[in-house]
Amino acid sequence: QVQLVESGGGFVQPGGSLRLSCAASGSIFSSYAMGWYRQAPGKQRELVARILSGGSTNYADSVKGRFTISRDNAKNTVALQMNSLKPEDTAVYYCNARLINLFSITDVAWGQGTQVTVSS
Repeated sequence: QVQLVESGGGFVQPGGSLRLSCAASGSIFSSYAMGWYRQAPGKQRELVARILSGGSTNYADSVKGRFTISRDNAKNTVALQMNSLKPEDTAVYYCNARLINLFSITDVAWGQGTQVTVSS
């Protein structure tokens, strides 16, 4: 069973940067599509960025050009570099592992979440 542990959240002023990291247990990390989601108070959880097992990435329009997702399969980690942060980026950020094949999409695991607060 995969377990995900996030780190790197915190408080930052607008325009600042934070780097989130997610460490995964398990031996087939490289097979998973890894994603970062966020949920602000009173809002639904939304996809921020995803990186597939082959390295392809996709981003929410609201973070394109500011956030970068990357993975290190040797270390079983996925990171989210967040630059030019805005107050509307304030949310709890969750790491997600997803198994995608021709017939199904399965969310294998979620992290516990890490708070990101952007405020002056």
